[in-house]
Amino acid sequence: MTQATTANHQLSAAPHVIVIGAGFAGLNTVKALVKGQFRVTLIDRNLYSTFQPLLYQVATGGLNPGDVSYAIGGYTRKYGARYCRGMLTGIDAAARRITLHDGRELSYDYLVLATGVSASHFGIKGAEQFTYGLYTRRDAVTLRDRFLADVEKLSEGPAGAQLAITMVGGGATGVELGGTIAELRDTVLRETFPDVDSSRIHVRLVEMQSELLTPFDPKLRAYTRRQLVRRGVDVQLDTAIAEVTPDRVILKDGRDLHSDITVWTAGVAAPPEAEQWGLPQGHAGRIETGPDLRVTGQDRIFAVGDIGLVTDHPTPQLSQPAIQMGRFAAGQIKRLEAGQPTETFHYHDKGQAATIGRRSAVIELAHGPDFTGTLAWLGWLALHLVYLLGGRNRVSAIVNLAWRYLTWGHGGTVIVGDEPTADAPPEPAAFRPGAQRGSPSQSITGRDGPAGRPNAGAQDGSAEPPPGAATDGPAGRPHQAAPAQAGPSS
Repeated sequence: MTQATTANHQLSAAPHVIVIGAGFAGLNTVKALVKGQFRVTLIDRNLYSTFQPLLYQVATGGLNPGDVSYAIGGYTRKYGARYCRGMLTGIDAAARRITLHDGRELSYDYLVLATGVSASHFGIKGAEQFTYGLYTRRDAVTLRDRFLADVEKLSEGPAGAQLAITMVGGGATGVELGGTIAELRDTVLRETFPDVDSSRIHVRLVEMQSELLTPFDPKLRAYTRRQLVRRGVDVQLDTAIAEVTPDRVILKDGRDLHSDITVWTAGVAAPPEAEQWGLPQGHAGRIETGPDLRVTGQDRIFAVGDIGLVTDHPTPQLSQPAIQMGRFAAGQIKRLEAGQPTETFHYHDKGQAATIGRRSAVIELAHGPDFTGTLAWLGWLALHLVYLLGGRNRVSAIVNLAWRYLTWGHGGTVIVGDEPTADAPPEPAAFRPGAQRGSPSQSITGRDGPAGRPNAGAQDGSAEPPPGAATDGPAGRPHQAAPAQAGPSS
């Protein structure tokens, strides 16, 4: 028997670990199992892993979609693992077998669930149908094309036409997106669309609680609000939403706010398919685990990242906990194979950060001082570029962001796509079925297409729908992409 044959035989006899989801948790699980005593298969519905913390830059034209995407196959090859494209639909824990969306079945010795999460609309009427998300690369591209197409139509319309953008949710994503759009309105878009007065574009952020960025120190929350207001963002706190319509956000206090583009950044939950797995679910559908991250009642199934809910000590749904949980789960698999008892997971809090706009951010260190302003902003950028996968992606992101901010106010800092396709919902939202007549934005008209809808060009095509994924929804609603197996911080 040759040396190569012996090696292949040993590999085929090695325990098989299947990791579901190529987010922070899943990728770090694979990386920590690189030693060679395991056969590792990474499954995700996409061909690429998405770096969600910078999706807001894609949505506002600062980065290309490829800057925040990394081929999963290249990553698994680097660490001696195998990549398989698919979506998990069923788990047979007794037989140690999973089923994918296309009927394929795979056996495992250990299963690690790192699927991430998707948007949660809390049952609010119209929220799922008439809002845009920012959880996948497709979401970011759709929002970018929609926003820039609306601004272009605004430049072609009469002087009285207006455009209103509403962010629902005062967490990091809502703050980052709202602050960046407000800055674009006042500087970059003024150069790109000189016919559009910035006062005609209204940026609003609605938050149900009394403060923004609630996990942060109160002083940092207050700083964040001041910076947003300084940028012209209409910040509305203690404001609960009752309903979302095609061109309105209706509040529980009875107020009716016009909104052409409503972006939902208010909350997340387990993907709908998690209900088919037959595992215990807790708050927001997340999979309940014990202190060693094994799913409650299971000895060979782990849940890590956003999808995992440690019932005794819940962790924040951020990238750092996901990274640590992925590495920890890999360590526990090694211990189980060695016949050793598992350990208790302890999250080592390093701090948190959020950016508000150019030269404005907040950093709260777990064991150190807080930072705001330019220093915090530079630190935020450096931190995210370090964690961005791929040397090419880092270089491209540095070039694009440097161009955006070094040429600030002189045009040429918006990466544009194509106008939304004819089967996408027409913009402004006042043209969607169900919109109220007399909306200020109804005077924004483009070249009429079929049935009086604005004419549309070719799709960007940067996010080809994977097998089993949803395509464009019914006319009159934003595209609802299927939740990615890798969630915002998994």
